[in-house]
Amino acid sequence: MKRRLLTLLVMLSSLAFFSSSALAHCEIPCGIYDDTARMNMIFEHATTIEKSMKMITELEKSNNNANQLVRWVSNKEKHAELLQNIVTQYFMTQRIKLDTKDYDKKITALHKMLIFSMKCKQTIDLGNVEKLRAAVQDFQKLYFDH
Repeated sequence: MKRRLLTLLVMLSSLAFFSSSALAHCEIPCGIYDDTARMNMIFEHATTIEKSMKMITELEKSNNNANQLVRWVSNKEKHAELLQNIVTQYFMTQRIKLDTKDYDKKITALHKMLIFSMKCKQTIDLGNVEKLRAAVQDFQKLYFDH
């Protein structure tokens, strides 16, 4: 119990010191958009989150490397935040216009992506990654299959 509490404290303190802001594509009307690249980045972040969860599970079993455990937790949370940034700053802010066809469905799919990426930050439940990927695929189909 003491070891888990110590591990939790180490994780929280490292997150406070190593957190940084994520930058997305600019919000000026430059017209340079690569929607496919952003979708690929989202899938890559989901895969990184999944790998991080698996590594956290393995490291918790070994119970002897708190430093690596903290690094994988930080990595998982960083990639969830990067994914959330693409969803909000790129798609919701810049690419989904108010008069877009299927606006409500697209915004709902994006919101689900935000919710499941948040749940990925909170847990190591791989089911949340599956739900995240399903939401991404739903949005991808809506967005590219005009």
